[in-house]
Amino acid sequence: MLQNILRRAATPVVRRMMSTEASSAMTLNFNLPNETIYEGAKVSQVIVPGATGEYGVTADHVPIVAQLKAGILQILHEGAGEPEKYFVCGGFSITHDNSVTDITCPEAVKIDDLDPAVVSSAYEKAKTAYASAEAGSFAQAEAQVEVEVNKSMGAALGLTMV
Repeated sequence: MLQNILRRAATPVVRRMMSTEASSAMTLNFNLPNETIYEGAKVSQVIVPGATGEYGVTADHVPIVAQLKAGILQILHEGAGEPEKYFVCGGFSITHDNSVTDITCPEAVKIDDLDPAVVSSAYEKAKTAYASAEAGSFAQAEAQVEVEVNKSMGAALGLTMV
């Protein structure tokens, strides 16, 4: 019985180690509720803002399921110098055994499309709403989320939010 369990668990790892193919591309599916950003795209790496820490995914990565935190999702295309960067407010990433990664987020915005002045203004407005809301109220919780998301967007843009 134990031998069968070990054999099944080791099969994917051994297959990766014994592979003679040099697989440098992985497949990315990146979806929002109202839009598909990538479907079946071949990329060299994705850097994911996981809730427990940022990590990179390449071809033949071990399977992993991760909750995303607000932060920068980076997509490195084959032959491209700079990564394509998206600000995501959360979501999930699932990396499968076959070098396919599915990323699903409620919202994503290209970093280049964010306006630092708007982010700073929204952050200050959220801080004011948080301070004026009744302690423990729904309004305060909502304002706290706004503060954290705008602070993360500011960090993505290189702004110092205090």
